[in-house]
Amino acid sequence: MATALLPHHIPFNPQNTNPNSFQSHYRRSSTITCSATTSEALSAKRHLLSLISDQERGLKTLRDPKKRSEIVEAIDAMAVLGQDMVTTGDSLSATWRLLWTTEKEQLFIIEKAPVFGTRAGDVLQVIDVENRTLNNVITFPPSGVFFVRSTIEIASSQRVNFRFTSAVLRGKDWEFPLPPYGQGWCFISTNMFESVYLDDDIRVVKDIRGDYLVVDRAPYSWKE
Repeated sequence: MATALLPHHIPFNPQNTNPNSFQSHYRRSSTITCSATTSEALSAKRHLLSLISDQERGLKTLRDPKKRSEIVEAIDAMAVLGQDMVTTGDSLSATWRLLWTTEKEQLFIIEKAPVFGTRAGDVLQVIDVENRTLNNVITFPPSGVFFVRSTIEIASSQRVNFRFTSAVLRGKDWEFPLPPYGQGWCFISTNMFESVYLDDDIRVVKDIRGDYLVVDRAPYSWKE
């Protein structure tokens, strides 16, 4: 159903290359910190959410380069506001629900699900910082789900590395395990992502391939 992807070997320069500096900073604050004023952040967030509100999680954006540029510009503005944030602390732990992405493999699954007699429901990213786990999840209502397990490593104040471990395709009365393959999957399709902005409502992500992701905190907690 979904295809696991091998990581792309593209050079990446993290924001803080001094691990000792990061560790001391992370110990000082595992909460969200931001130099931007609340009004600036709120205005920028409203603008971004307005731009993506009618984009069907990114499907329409694939055919509209102008809209994509506008959304990416809004994301870059959020990244500037969030440049001093620590986004890899406890606040990263949540069930995150996909609002919009440029990740083509993920959008392909959403678009083509009806061909297989189903439809894609919520698309989730479930992160547990304390236990160092990440589940990428696609739901197929009423009872289908495909999820991929990963382990994570906090690499900096905004960067998370992850390693794909296993996958499961599950229906109402059956389950089919899939063997590990590669180190990335789905809407986080490389082995690294950066949460460039995070608050009580949303998270904005860039990855090493140049893809973008906007998610919100789901009103429920997904469990295996």
